[in-house]
Amino acid sequence: METYIRELLQTYPHRELSVPGRRLAAVLIPLYQHQGDYGVIFTQRSETVYHHRGQISFPGGGHETQDMSLQHTALRESAEEIGLQPDHVQVLGQLDDLLTTGSNYLVRPFVGTIPYPYPFVLDPHETASIIEVPLSWLRQHNPPEQVYRQHDGRLVQSFFFDYNEHVIWGATAKIVKQFLDLLDSPDATKAVG
Repeated sequence: METYIRELLQTYPHRELSVPGRRLAAVLIPLYQHQGDYGVIFTQRSETVYHHRGQISFPGGGHETQDMSLQHTALRESAEEIGLQPDHVQVLGQLDDLLTTGSNYLVRPFVGTIPYPYPFVLDPHETASIIEVPLSWLRQHNPPEQVYRQHDGRLVQSFFFDYNEHVIWGATAKIVKQFLDLLDSPDATKAVG
């Protein structure tokens, strides 16, 4: 599966955006293998962070001037938030950039595998907890639930996954949906097969 995902992401023509006025950010989708299945690590943000308090997200954050790349941003932020050391992550590739509606970020998601179990060390100012979700569960629940809501005078489509009372929504759900759609695309097996 890891080889399949790597080949899939390397052949996928991901979309990189350049939008003036948007702050750059990057997240890591940490995948792990356990008992024959893959899982995905999510974080629940603390109630003290500035953006997205208490929400379910991927580790990641804003690009800083010392970051060599957005991939470096995702790895640095993962180390800061959950103690996931960059040399323990095997980056497989990236997905499409996306724009957040509330916090005005341009986010670049990276997919990587990590060892399991992992001795996470959470920064309590940023991360309240780790949530492990089986990839098979996410695949069975794709497409996710969706709602339409008003934002800045326009109707916006929002996706969400409800896993054991944890609601994964917003940009995180969009990233998950894109990854699952790519993973399960009929064209994907042709591209890497």
